[in-house]
Amino acid sequence: MKDYYEILNVSKDATEDEIRSAYRRLAKKYHPDLNPGDEEAEKKFKEINEAYEVLGDPEKRQRYDTFGHAGVNGQEGFGQGFGGFEDIFDDIFDMFGGGFGGQSSRRARRRGPTRGSDLRYDLSLKFEEAVFGVEKEIQIRKAEACGTCGGSGAKPGTGKETCSKCNGTGEVRYAQQSPFGQMVRVATCDQCHGEGEIIKERCSTCSGTGKVIKNKKIKVKVPAGVDTGSIISIRGEGEPGERGGPAGDLFIYVSVEEHEIFTRKGNDIYFKVPISFVVAALGGEIEIPTLEGTITYDIPEGTQTGTRFRLKNKGVPNVRGVGKGDLYFDVEVEVPRNLTDKQKELLIHFAKEGGEIPKEGKKGFFGKMKDVFGN
Repeated sequence: MKDYYEILNVSKDATEDEIRSAYRRLAKKYHPDLNPGDEEAEKKFKEINEAYEVLGDPEKRQRYDTFGHAGVNGQEGFGQGFGGFEDIFDDIFDMFGGGFGGQSSRRARRRGPTRGSDLRYDLSLKFEEAVFGVEKEIQIRKAEACGTCGGSGAKPGTGKETCSKCNGTGEVRYAQQSPFGQMVRVATCDQCHGEGEIIKERCSTCSGTGKVIKNKKIKVKVPAGVDTGSIISIRGEGEPGERGGPAGDLFIYVSVEEHEIFTRKGNDIYFKVPISFVVAALGGEIEIPTLEGTITYDIPEGTQTGTRFRLKNKGVPNVRGVGKGDLYFDVEVEVPRNLTDKQKELLIHFAKEGGEIPKEGKKGFFGKMKDVFGN
C-alpha cells in the first residue's frame, strides 16, 4: 500500500491546514468530472480521498502513525459517507458550477447511511495492572438513540413527511450559464437540510434530533502486557450512526504509571540491586524482587559494580499472549562507612596480603592509610 503522506505530497509533521490544503489542490486537479474517461485520474482521485479520510481525522491519523495501514484498515470502511469532506466538495462543485450535465453523486452520499463518529477515552493504569492485565469499569458520555421516538426525532404516533421543496431528494438544482455552456448547480435543500423529509411534530424528549446524551458505564478487559501508547478498541461503542448507519467505535488510549523500582523497556524489566562489599568479593545469596515475588539469587565471587544479571522469562507477558520478556538487574557494590577500629585493621591487613602496601620510602595511598590507621 502507498504511504498516505506520499499520496498527498506532505511531510509526516504537516499541520492539519497543510493536509487540508494539499487535499483541496489535488482533489480539484484529479476530479473525474474534469478528466472524463481518464481511468488513471479516477484512480488517483480515489487514492487522494482515501488518504485524506485518514490524515484529515486526528484520531485516525494517530492510529495510522502508530500502526500504519493496520491501524485504520478494517476499522472504518472507505465508503462510509465522506462526511468529513462535505465542505471541500462544496468548494469543488462551486468552482465548476455545482455539477456537470445535471449529474451529482452527492445525493447518494447525503441520503445514504452514515457511520457514527469514534470516541476516545484516556485510561491510566498502575504498573502491575498493565503487566498482569485487569478489568476496568469506565464511564463515557455519549449520544444514544432517543428511547421516546426510537431515534426518528418525531413525536410518538406521528411521522416524517416528504419535503415539498426538493421532493425528497435533499437537493435543489439551479440552471446557470457559464463559458462552458449551461450548467446545473446542485445545492442542499434549505428546507429539509438535505434530509429529504421534514418532521412536523418533534419529539419532546430529544427536540427532534433523535438522540439524547447519556452517561454509560462500560467494562473494559485490559490484556496483560499493555504499555503506554497501547490502544484498545471496542466496536460499536462510539456515537450512533445516521439514517441506519453503524455506530462508531470507542478507542481507549493507555498510559502506565512509573514503578518505584522497575523500569520497563518493551517486555523486559530493568532495575538495580545494592550488594555489600563482602558479598561482591566472596559471593553469596541475595533476595531479588521480581514481578511474581521475591526469589533467591546466588551472586558469584568477585562481582564488580555494574555487572548485569539476567533472569529469563521473568519480564512482562507479550500482549499477544505468547512468551514473556526477561528481567535484568545491575549490582551496585556499596562501600562500607563508619568502620570500627577492628574493621579498619582487617582491611589494612587485607591490603597488605594483596601487596597493596608500598615499601618504606615509597608511600602511596595505602602507605598513607597505614600512617593513619597503624599496622
